[in-house]
Amino acid sequence: MQFPDLRGRAVIVTGAGRSRGIGAAICRAFADQGCNLFFTTCSAYDREMYPDDGAAGGAEQLAEELRQRAVLAGYIEADLAQLNCAEQILNGALELFGAPSILVNNAAHCRRDGFEKLDARALDTHYAVNVRGAALLSVEFARRFSGKSGGRIIYLTSGQDLGPMPGELAYAASKGAVTAFMRSLAKELGGKGITVNAVDPGPTETGWMSEDLKASLIGQSAVRRLGRPEDAARIVVFLASDAAEWMSGQVLHARGC
Repeated sequence: MQFPDLRGRAVIVTGAGRSRGIGAAICRAFADQGCNLFFTTCSAYDREMYPDDGAAGGAEQLAEELRQRAVLAGYIEADLAQLNCAEQILNGALELFGAPSILVNNAAHCRRDGFEKLDARALDTHYAVNVRGAALLSVEFARRFSGKSGGRIIYLTSGQDLGPMPGELAYAASKGAVTAFMRSLAKELGGKGITVNAVDPGPTETGWMSEDLKASLIGQSAVRRLGRPEDAARIVVFLASDAAEWMSGQVLHARGC
């Protein structure tokens, strides 16, 4: 589906360094709408968490792929746990194509823990990236937004409010905080012409699942398949468009089940 109102808009997407990831799919979907893209990547984290990816994909490859769609595209290496990260990202986008009007908080830190492994360091690391980093980027984006309408802030969540996530206590806690923050921020920013929403894409195959887990999740799915990064990307683009201007403070559980 095409959303003519998005053409020429400037978009920031965090966490888009992996070609198989949801962030990269979101960038491609916005580029197909004629949007200019500025995205972040964290190569050290991606190499550690996805060592089998090797040289496939990568930030520069994605940027060039987006440029082939006749849009402007750039990126920055960014660790959202750094206190000055928000300013660096927004200044980079401003330098590339002017003030952005759409922010997609996709980047996330995730490590399995469980009650026997959970410690202060794990909690602090998840909080620093998933909550503090996204929150500071969001409020700085909102402070700089000068339009009267059309501003969009979108978060990616993980369905932590639908049921338990055993073995992922720090991650679930941080994503739960993101949802709470999102709802309150939406109330504050409505009068500034910015909507704030979140997308829960459900189990999405981006290279992290074992074959046994894939089979189990497919068996539980009503549509008998796993989510694809493009599924999440389409929902994000919809929320950024004028078609979703009446929606704010919502979590869309786009799970296919």
